[in-house]
Parts: sequence; structure tokens; C-alpha cells
Amino acid sequence: MEQRTHRLASGRLVGRPVRIGEGRVEVELLTTEEMAVDEYGLVHGGFTFGLADYAAMLAVNEPTVVLGEAEVRFLKPVKAGELLRAKAELREDLGRKKVVWVEVFNEGGEKVFEGAFHCYVLEKHVLAR
Repeated sequence: MEQRTHRLASGRLVGRPVRIGEGRVEVELLTTEEMAVDEYGLVHGGFTFGLADYAAMLAVNEPTVVLGEAEVRFLKPVKAGELLRAKAELREDLGRKKVVWVEVFNEGGEKVFEGAFHCYVLEKHVLAR
């Protein structure tokens, strides 16, 4: 399936799509030292969230989709150098409102993050005048 939204998103910052299907996607992100917040290599949660958000947008895959709300849980720490894989599935299609469930796993298969992303498909781009 063709990617119709967020086409200019940075693969280095929010991940690269590995599979885009109808309402289901998988996106991978290789975490880097630049994402670490301390000498232990703990990756800032914003990068894990960014990966999950990007996956949610791709699950909706509409050019004007935006995130309105998210209910998430961080389950395990992520260390710089780990490869993360986000799996997103469209769970509720309420017309312009979509609810996407996203799970993020580390390379060992452990779930590190999960949440519901409430997305909205706008009539025109959020920045269009």
C-alpha cells in the first residue's frame, strides 16, 4: 500500500516503515547515542513516543491526519543502540476520528510501550489557510 501521509518524516528520528497495510503498519527505529539522556544510554521517551505516533499516523494513512490525544504507558527503558519496532492497528473508525492501538517492542521482543492514539482526519491540512 502507498504511503499517503507524513512522507517527509525523518527515518532517523521517527523510524522507517517496514510494512504498510490497510489499517496496520510496522515501523522500525534504530535508537542512537544522540537520543540518550545520560551516561547509561537511556533513550528519552520522546523518541519512543515519536515512533509510536508516526506508526499511528501511517495506520490511518490520510494526508490530513493529526494526533488529538494519546493514552500511553512506558513499560521498559530503552537503551541507545536498540532497534525498536512499532506495530500499529486501526481499532476504531468513527468517520473523521480514528483510534489506533500501538505497541513498541525492543529487538528482544519485549514490549516497551503501548497506547491508544486518537487521530483526526481534517478537511484540509492543519497549516493550510
